[in-house]
Amino acid sequence: MAGQLKEVRNRIKSVQSTQQITKAMKMVSAAKLRRAQDAILQMRPYAQKLQEMLSNIVSNLDGDTELKLAEERTINNVLIICITSDRGLAGAYNANLVKTTKARIAEQYAAQYAKGNVTIWNIGKKGFESLTKQGYKTNDTHKDLFLHLSFENTQKVAEAAVQSFLKGEFDVIEIVYSEFKNAATQRYRCEPFLPIPKVAKQEGATKADFIFEPAKEVLIAELMPKILNTQLFKAVLDAHASEHGARMTAMDKASENANELLKSLKISYNRARQAAITTELTEIVSGAAALQG
Repeated sequence: MAGQLKEVRNRIKSVQSTQQITKAMKMVSAAKLRRAQDAILQMRPYAQKLQEMLSNIVSNLDGDTELKLAEERTINNVLIICITSDRGLAGAYNANLVKTTKARIAEQYAAQYAKGNVTIWNIGKKGFESLTKQGYKTNDTHKDLFLHLSFENTQKVAEAAVQSFLKGEFDVIEIVYSEFKNAATQRYRCEPFLPIPKVAKQEGATKADFIFEPAKEVLIAELMPKILNTQLFKAVLDAHASEHGARMTAMDKASENANELLKSLKISYNRARQAAITTELTEIVSGAAALQG
């Protein structure tokens, strides 16, 4: 009986220690989430308007203007930029991103994958480790981006992807990331990066008439790379905020589960303690009765 009491006491101490860790991690993630949330909420409207403007320009240009970054080719080689986190303990966040990447490949690029023509650039260590173990063709050049998160470092990844597309190494490039909604909700998205998607023309819609200053070719050549850099940076900031939101939610649930477990363990401890006391009293009374007899 004494051994059982000691075991329950040790379990209670262990759960209490774990609960302290989960509460601390929740507080840290909440503090980081506030900064990450402010960054993406300020960035998103600007980035979305730039993407919309770029798609409209590409869709309404005359046929004589050559746009290499909007050139649609036969899809032989595919690049997917998968943005996950560096650390775990974020619930199903990283697993869902890996699942989204695998589903996109299976649905859209199964033929290219069978030929070994699907490459994954990982931003974040968790996605790289998981996809590499599962036999996907991965690249770890950019997986440590979150250690030094900045627009300049993200721009290097975007520029490398653009150069790979222009050289013909890849015919299509897509980004898989989680779009931040709130601390408890993330939407897992697969977004086209290159070639630049065109806006579907609606029936009866008038063609947008853009006035270019300076020349059309000069402006577009300058504008396109900057908008693509902004698009990738927006996706990285979305993923950064989503990670902290998912971790904060996961640690909050872990703390609640620890409370429930503690209640159950304390009830078990009290029952065992009462049983031990009853047994001791019975032994004392029985011994006293034996002496009197």
